[in-house]
Amino acid sequence: MRWKIVIGLGNPGKEYAATYHSLGYSAADMLAGGEKFRRHGNFEYCRLGEILVVKPLTFMNESGLAASAALSFFKVKPEEILVIHDDSDIILGNYKLVCGRGAAGHNGVKSVISELGTDRFCRLRLGIRKEGLRAKAGGFVLGKIKKEEEAPLESAIKNGLAEAGITAPTSSVD
Repeated sequence: MRWKIVIGLGNPGKEYAATYHSLGYSAADMLAGGEKFRRHGNFEYCRLGEILVVKPLTFMNESGLAASAALSFFKVKPEEILVIHDDSDIILGNYKLVCGRGAAGHNGVKSVISELGTDRFCRLRLGIRKEGLRAKAGGFVLGKIKKEEEAPLESAIKNGLAEAGITAPTSSVD
């Protein structure tokens, strides 16, 4: 699959940087490899060859507004995007690449599906659940990523992007 846009979901603002819920932002930054993002309306983007990397500037639960605006601005179909986000149903350091599926309880993905009017896009789901943890996602997704978790999360991002056919430059999750 040749992606035209990769959208990393997260929450804007310094207080949400390096949190589990903003792992999609971390993946977008890693993919951008230091390239400067430009702002357009409610999202920012950078171009990496033929791929656009997008970060919504809306809060997670309204990610669809920015995703829809980016697709409209760049004239891209939902089938041509890859959305990257945290997933509390997957063990930390693991990932799943899925296409054409429901939101599985993720409010950011629900918003994207609602605004685009379809689930016909692919997602890179990055695991954030610690082994044996049974807490509700809301209890820990806004917590800061711990230093010892950075390497497995970075590995999950790189391996997931590679499975999606995208090579990420070397960078840190934080």
